[in-house]
Amino acid sequence: MSTLLNLLLLVQILSALGMIGLILVQHGKGADMGAAFGSGNSGSLFGASGGANFLSRTTSVLAAVFFVCTLFLAYFGNLRPTGNDSVLERTALPVTVPATAGDQIPGSTPAPATANQAEQTPAPVAPVTPPASQIPAK
Repeated sequence: MSTLLNLLLLVQILSALGMIGLILVQHGKGADMGAAFGSGNSGSLFGASGGANFLSRTTSVLAAVFFVCTLFLAYFGNLRPTGNDSVLERTALPVTVPATAGDQIPGSTPAPATANQAEQTPAPVAPVTPPASQIPAK
């Protein structure tokens, strides 16, 4: 699957670069008007209007290839895994009630109980206030 995606990406990049080059080479509609009245360089490689047809058709083909590659890349990029391959599915835990102090972590062994374990409670922490000299004035 990775080889196919890399091949599609390569074809898409090459068609995009080809389109950019062909669009930059093409003449605007104003250049055709000047060549029709005899000014400018009307003698070209493809003739008076043959170059415009060839370049526009080639651009259209490259645009179609680009869009087809884009559609396939979008399709393959949005495929969902069939098994439990998703990172989110592997790490998703069921919703549970918040643990209390007596609850045990699943998969662990309980700690040995001591006689004064029930009497030990954490002491409340007093908030620390900065000295008056460090309080910013408004």
